[in-house]
Amino acid sequence: REDRIFDLVNHFLLILIAFITLYPFYYILILSLNEGNDAVLGGIYLFPRAFTLENYMEFFTDASWLNALWITFARTVSGTLIGVLFTCMVSYALSRTDLIGRKVYIKLVIFAMYFSGGIIPSYILLKGLGLVNTFYVYIIPGALNMFFVLVGISFFQGVPGELIESAYLDGASEGKTFLEIVLPISMPLIATMTLFIAVGHWNSWIDSAYYIQDNQLRTLAYKMREVINQSMTPTTTDSMTLQYASNHAKTTTTSLQMAAMIVSVAPILCVYPFLQKYFTQGMMLGAVKG
Repeated sequence: REDRIFDLVNHFLLILIAFITLYPFYYILILSLNEGNDAVLGGIYLFPRAFTLENYMEFFTDASWLNALWITFARTVSGTLIGVLFTCMVSYALSRTDLIGRKVYIKLVIFAMYFSGGIIPSYILLKGLGLVNTFYVYIIPGALNMFFVLVGISFFQGVPGELIESAYLDGASEGKTFLEIVLPISMPLIATMTLFIAVGHWNSWIDSAYYIQDNQLRTLAYKMREVINQSMTPTTTDSMTLQYASNHAKTTTTSLQMAAMIVSVAPILCVYPFLQKYFTQGMMLGAVKG
């Protein structure tokens, strides 16, 4: 009897926690599927009261939102590929015990992970390199992830040395050994890095705020934050709502913002299940070997 009571209380608490965690996302979803002018009246909790797809149609026909979505997508794909490749290359090199100056390089990586020059020196450096107000400012500064360099060093040290030695005996070069022998057996690490780096690029807005002045290079996260900041000003909110209400029968700035949130979250939710197995393995390997 005590076990049944414990299980009942345990299941109730878990269901309550799950509801508290998931309901905000569900609430955003139903608001994005409801007419914006009707949602202003409130009283929507479980289902859309005036169902419509007008918010999503407005989002995908708005040139500024589509451009921000494209910039974010291009940044995420290219930044993730370059970041994973460079991080794996550096961590693999630092995992080799015969590397000259290995301890010095590792100390530099640890120092760079904990300390940075700050926003102003970073801006001066990027401006001197000609990266400010260009698409490359999203890619090049984050091409090397210091945290995952340390995780990668720990992971690559566990790769059997016999595999690498056999590749050398067969005449494989260092690059071919890395690409054809080491990387294929490093999927847990690669999947973990891919997920974290991709989410970081997809959700990043601060570099777009500091280093970009061209509105054509703004990211989706920055544009959503811009809308949120505007909605915090009552006069701006009222004027924007009236403008949307006059131009669009079923959408408001808030309903369009909800649709943008769903569009921004959906890709991550779709990708994560395919990487979950490798993600769990990679985190466990890093924890055990670290």
